[in-house]
Amino acid sequence: MRASELDYKLPQELIAQHPLERRDRSRLLVHDRTTGDTRHRRFDDLPVELPEKTLVVVNDTRVLPARLRLERPGGGEAEVLLLERFGENGTWEGLARPSRKLRPGQRLGPVELLEPRGEGRWRLRLEGPPAGEAPLPPYIHEPLADPERYQTVYAQNEGSAAAPTAGVHFTPDLLARFETERVTLHVGLDTFRPLTADVVEEHPMHTERYEVASEAWERIRGAERVLAVGTTTVRVLESLARGAPLSGRTELFVTPWFEFRRVNALLTNFHLPRSTLLALVMAFAGVEQTRRLYELAVAERYRFYSFGDAMLIL
Repeated sequence: MRASELDYKLPQELIAQHPLERRDRSRLLVHDRTTGDTRHRRFDDLPVELPEKTLVVVNDTRVLPARLRLERPGGGEAEVLLLERFGENGTWEGLARPSRKLRPGQRLGPVELLEPRGEGRWRLRLEGPPAGEAPLPPYIHEPLADPERYQTVYAQNEGSAAAPTAGVHFTPDLLARFETERVTLHVGLDTFRPLTADVVEEHPMHTERYEVASEAWERIRGAERVLAVGTTTVRVLESLARGAPLSGRTELFVTPWFEFRRVNALLTNFHLPRSTLLALVMAFAGVEQTRRLYELAVAERYRFYSFGDAMLIL
């Protein structure tokens, strides 16, 4: 598949810059793959849209305050985005910029740069716990008044550099109306990194850490129907369905014509062009059908990306 097949036109004003006042008042575009029916609902209509005996599986990772605004020796701004902690000695992998002006051994406040790893990545040492800002995506230009709005209400296990945003629409009351189970995948930058190859399948997918309790997997494996909340949840469940251990790292790259072995329905936001996330949605809903759904969402003025509206594919 050519990367250009994951392009689409999006008016800039449809990129949501802030969350709605109420999480569950987002719009919900529903598509039924069996009947071909597509309808416009609100997110709090989700209970009446899901078939009976559907187990809702969420990713309970929590986003780190990972964006550190720092100063270079001698002056000048620098920024470090923490991606993943290595062990307990304060060593991390992170993105640092302006990377071309940085050198191993430099100190940027609480950060010591140790070793460049290419593509702006550094191995670094951080003094103390992360104490930065919420790592909002670059397409969000307005400040976030409440950092908790970039977390799901069920976020528990800290370790992500980005939010699993399909879950931000749930309120505690709405979530309580479903049978639910939890998995953990710590979202790294590569989940959201644009495709780097002209051929989609040749894009190098880096690994992300995950963990699932044995009791949770037994319940998920035996469920009649499973709704995966977000693409990160899909990657965990489909990795385990292929024999992966209950904890480890996954580099599963879901592209069109992928065989889904455990996920029956998908709840997801609207994703960037040429992204691995859009490729996963196309794999689940079909390439042409996904294009039609995105064209409909644009025509109907849905809000896109992290703070935008949601889509349910049954």
